[in-house]
Amino acid sequence: MTTEGSDSGKIVLITGASRGIGFEAARALAAEGHTVVLSARDRVRGESAVDAIKAEHLPGGVHFLHLDVTDAASIDSAVAEVTEKFSKVDVLINNAAILRDHYVKASDVAPDTLDQTLATNVTAVHAMIGAFLPLLRASGQARVINLASGAGQLTGMFDKVWAPAYQISKAGVNAVTRIWATELQSDGIPVNSVCPGWCRTEMGGAEADRSAEEGTSGILWLASEAPADITGKFFRDQKELDW
Repeated sequence: MTTEGSDSGKIVLITGASRGIGFEAARALAAEGHTVVLSARDRVRGESAVDAIKAEHLPGGVHFLHLDVTDAASIDSAVAEVTEKFSKVDVLINNAAILRDHYVKASDVAPDTLDQTLATNVTAVHAMIGAFLPLLRASGQARVINLASGAGQLTGMFDKVWAPAYQISKAGVNAVTRIWATELQSDGIPVNSVCPGWCRTEMGGAEADRSAEEGTSGILWLASEAPADITGKFFRDQKELDW
C-alpha cells in the first residue's frame, strides 16, 4: 500500500473529476488535508488535473485513477488499483455525468440519447457503489455522495423542462440514493444526494449564477462535517431539498 500527502485525512474517490465541480471538489478536499483519488475517463485531462492540484502544494495528496464509469471492466480495474494503494475508501463522490440534450423538448430526445445519459448518470452511480462497497465497509467511517440536481426535482419539474434526458437521469440519481441509503443503514454508511446549483463550469456555461467553489460547499459538508446519521436526503448548501 502506498500513500502520498497527509496521513490524517480521508481517502476520497471522485468520479469525473478532471474538470468542473469534480475538479474543484478534489482541489478543496486536498486543501483540507485529505488524500484524493481523482478519476477520469480521459487520461490526458485527468493527469493534467492532478498535476494542476499538485502544483498548489496542498496539505493532502492527489492520485490519478483512469476510470470509465460506464465500463464494468474499467470499474473492476479501478477497484483493484484502489485496493492495492489504499485498502479502503472513506468517501465516494459520484460526480461523473453527461448532458447531451440541452434546451430541447422531450419529443426531440432520441432513445439512444436517453440510454447514454442514464448509463453515465444513473447506472454508473449504482455500479460504483456496489463495486466499491467492500472498500467502503473497510473504512469504518464511509460516506457516499451522489451529485444530483435541482433539475431532477419532481416537485418543480412541471413547466420547467429544458433537458429531458438529463432531468430524468438526475431524478434517477435521487432514487439510487434513497435505495442505497436504505440498504446501507445497517452498515452505518450514509448515502446522500447533493445539488451544486447552476455553476460556471464547462457543463454549466459562463452565464451560470454560481462559481464552482460555491457549488462544492455542500459536497465538502457531506464529506466530513455532516452528522453521520443523516442519510437518504437531498441537499443544496447544507439545506434539505424536496425530491
